[in-house]
Formats: sequence, structure tokens, C-alpha cells
Amino acid sequence: MAEIVAAFGVPHTPMYPRLVEREGPDCHVARMYRAVREHLEAVQPEMIVVFDSDHINTFFFDNWPTFAIGASATFEAPNDEGTGLPRRTVAGHEELGRQVYGGAVGAGFDPSLSAHFEVDHSVLVPLHFLTPEMNTAVVPVFINGLAPPLPAAKRCFALGEAVRSAIERWPTNARIAILASGSFSLDIGGPLAPHGVMTGVPDPEWVKRVARHLANATIDELLEEANTEQLQRAGNIGGEILNWIALLGTLDKRKAAFVEPDAAGGHAYAAWRWD
Repeated sequence: MAEIVAAFGVPHTPMYPRLVEREGPDCHVARMYRAVREHLEAVQPEMIVVFDSDHINTFFFDNWPTFAIGASATFEAPNDEGTGLPRRTVAGHEELGRQVYGGAVGAGFDPSLSAHFEVDHSVLVPLHFLTPEMNTAVVPVFINGLAPPLPAAKRCFALGEAVRSAIERWPTNARIAILASGSFSLDIGGPLAPHGVMTGVPDPEWVKRVARHLANATIDELLEEANTEQLQRAGNIGGEILNWIALLGTLDKRKAAFVEPDAAGGHAYAAWRWD
């Protein structure tokens, strides 16, 4: 049977590849991604399920799903600009994608299923740092974290539980990792960014509080606090925390191996290991 062997959480800030190229391997961003990558390489997953929020690049408002699952042998990335990364073909896994989709439907969800899709920086930036050879199959699970109304935190946690159950029932010997991609507090081009600046972190204290919940596995408290009002205070990108909350649903309340908050950046880096 398939098994989940680890989980990871990282930001997907599009300028980070260029920043690391400019500042070198000893800069903070490079060191944080490297710390996560070391945990990932230690468990050697064959596939990665990524909880992700599209930035109106894969989907648009004429066809905007709350939840969607990508099931394809390959997909192209990135379908946006700003990363400096070349466009490339990424390995997917159609069978695992359809297994996750069927498990979600069986658990009472109504996700969309996409067999032909591309992804933006929110998937490719983490892969660039964590699996630069792109030799691990990836199944994206898209969660609407940008366009209100957002799904409830408890609903996203339940989605993670459904994904875990679907993977555990899959009659295939496979080692699977879970990845959450996104920020906790961020406002881009909105009223909560500092005056005269395009991007800002409206609620750094929320970032610290989320990191404490992750480190202490106080999940019930986080689910209560991550309500609509709090996500609005966190900025127009603050809904990306729902990707992390879905990841938590796959963990069965395991504690993290490490959680490193970056309040100034509006996000954190984290890893959970089963061994």
C-alpha cells in the first residue's frame, strides 16, 4: 500500500530564485530551502502531493474551482513571469491524481478534476529549490486561497484528511510526501500593503502565532483562529495558509521536526518526518 513518509511547508515567493542567484547559497532564503530539502532527500519520496493556490494563471473566474486536482502524466510550468526560471515539463502522476480525486469525492467533497493544465510559480519555485532535478512525480491539489469566498479552515483540514485516507488506500507500493506552498500574511497591490510599496506583510504577529501552532501541533486552536476575519487582516494573499492547513490534515497531529518562521516575509519553512 502507498504511504505518506513526510510533509513540508515552504513559501513560493516568485523572486526568490533570482534573489538566491544574486546573494548566493549562504543567504537566509537559500539556507531555509536547503534545510527543508535535506529532510526531503532523507526520506526519498517517489511522488509529491502539493497543496497550492493558483494566482489566476491556471484558472480564471469563468471557471474558478474551490478545490481542483491535477491528474496528468506531465504538465508545463511556469505559466506566469517573474521567477527567471525557464519553462519546462514537470512529471505528474495521473493514477495518483485520480486516486486522490476519487478519495475526495468519496469523503463528500466536489473537487474539479483537470487532466490538461499548467501551473505557475507557486508550484515551480518550491520544486526549483527542493527537487531541482524535477525527477519526482507531482500531483497538485489546488485550493482557492485568493478569491473570496474562501473555503473554511476546517473544510481544508478535512480535505487533507481525505487525501491521507485516499493515499493509504491506494494499492500501490509508493512513498509519498506532502508539500504545502504559500504564505500566512501578505498583501500584494492591495490596501494593506505599506503606502507606496507594492508588497507588504500586514500581520507579522499572525505569522508568529501560526508558527507556534505548527510547532506545538495545537491544530484545533489554529483552525478556530484561521477564520474569515483573520485571513482578511492577513492580506489578500493570506488565504494561502489554507494550503498549510490542508497539509495538517494529512499528519494525524504529528509534531514538526522543525518550524522556522519568517515574520518579515509573511511565511515559514517547516518539515515533518515519520522516522
